[in-house]
Amino acid sequence: MDPYELIDRHYGFNPAASRLLKTHSRFVADKALQIAEKIPHLAPDMSLIEEAALLHDIGIIYTSAPALSCHGDQPYVCHGVIGRKLLEKEGLIPHALVCERHVGVGITREDIRRQGLPLPDRDMRPVTIEERVISYADKFYSKNHNGTGKEKTINIILESLKPFGVDKVQRFKKWVALFEG
Repeated sequence: MDPYELIDRHYGFNPAASRLLKTHSRFVADKALQIAEKIPHLAPDMSLIEEAALLHDIGIIYTSAPALSCHGDQPYVCHGVIGRKLLEKEGLIPHALVCERHVGVGITREDIRRQGLPLPDRDMRPVTIEERVISYADKFYSKNHNGTGKEKTINIILESLKPFGVDKVQRFKKWVALFEG
């Protein structure tokens, strides 16, 4: 399976969004692989981490995110669920679950109900070590068209999570302890 070929199939009509996705996803994949190398005792699947990190945001093209050159009709928060559906059709179930579960630091059923999010009524928090590594790595990079890939600091990430609740901050702090030791 070639993640870039799969991206090209969905993004071929939109070169700007394709470049943005590939650049962001490469930064996330490289960071995720660096993290995974630090935790051999947890036996992360390195191939899955690289492939799924490259595909984790594949659903953005079908969302309305003009700043990302994406002009779909779905809210951005739906990109994980959209990505899951796309990758399930390809038979890539573990990759599909990464798509759905990486958003934020994971979205709970309670979050969906309380905020009235346009998402399926189910828990969408990272479960496997691969899902957690990719979700963690993703927080270090914003998607943008300048391609610089400036890595955020842990403190900046923690500040950005505060509006979403103490539980999100605590989850990220647990990952910091696990992955940064």
